[in-house]
Parts: sequence; structure tokens; C-alpha cells
Amino acid sequence: MSNYHYNIPEYLDQMASQLSQYLSDHQIEKPLMVGIHSAGVWLAQALHRKLDLEETLAELNTSFYRDDFNRIGLHGQIKPSKMPISVENKHIILVDDVLYTGRTIRAAMNELFDYGRPASITVVVLIDRGGRELPISAQVIGFHQQLPADSDFKLSDSEQLALSIIQKP
Repeated sequence: MSNYHYNIPEYLDQMASQLSQYLSDHQIEKPLMVGIHSAGVWLAQALHRKLDLEETLAELNTSFYRDDFNRIGLHGQIKPSKMPISVENKHIILVDDVLYTGRTIRAAMNELFDYGRPASITVVVLIDRGGRELPISAQVIGFHQQLPADSDFKLSDSEQLALSIIQKP
């Protein structure tokens, strides 16, 4: 665990403000917010409340869409995606906790296209830790922090949102 202190409520306020401005600047009305399981859903729930969005919050589980599925297998507690029947021509706000290699966002985009062709996808992340392997970027970012390859961020507790740094096994 880390000694860092992360003020998640402050980052969420900043992200909600940035996202609101982004939506206004791009004349996006009635977006569909989609959280990526599981920590991305927690962040999306908080942002959804702050922005008072009309559309119901959607949830994606990208496990079956990952390019490393054959190597890492399935997590024991897979939750199903909760999506509308179609995202055709909808403006999507895709929320995750950490943007690292870009592979989770790519997997999420692949799954989104199974529900139709969105008008746009806006990527929102709490942390951009660098280390991109794919040309993916976020439009709204809470903060940037690089970590060694043997470390990860862990967001826990869906209500209180505590962030720590852990060592990979």
C-alpha cells in the first residue's frame, strides 16, 4: 500500500467541471454515461450524480473483449454488462479508473460497437499513468501519475472511493 493521500472528492469535482465544459463546448446533449466494471462504474456513478444526467447509467464488463483474455482468463466475479439495446447515434461518456496501456478502453469500444455506432465517445479517467501501448487518450483526466510496471492503482469501496498503490503479485 502507498503513503500517498489522494483527495478523490476533489478530483471528482474537478472532473465533473471539466466534463461539463467539454460537453458544452462540443454541444453534446443527453449523453449516455458508461462505466467500466468495476471501479469505472463507481466513478461513473459519482459523476452521473454530479452532472445530473438524464440517461440511465450503463455498465460494461470488458472481460470477453480483452486481447489478453486467453492469457489471463476470467475474474471469478464477472458482472454482466448493463447496456441499452442500442447506442446508435448516442454520445457516449466512457468512464474508467486508470488509463494505462489503452487496452481496456479499446476492449470497451469494441463492445460498445456491438450495441450500435455511437455518434461520439468521450473517455474520462481518474488517473492517466502513461505507458500507452495503443493510441488511446482521455478527454477528461483527474490527474497524471506514472508508476513502476510492478505497481498498480487500486480504487476500492464503491461509496467512499479510497485509492491506494499496490504491488503486483
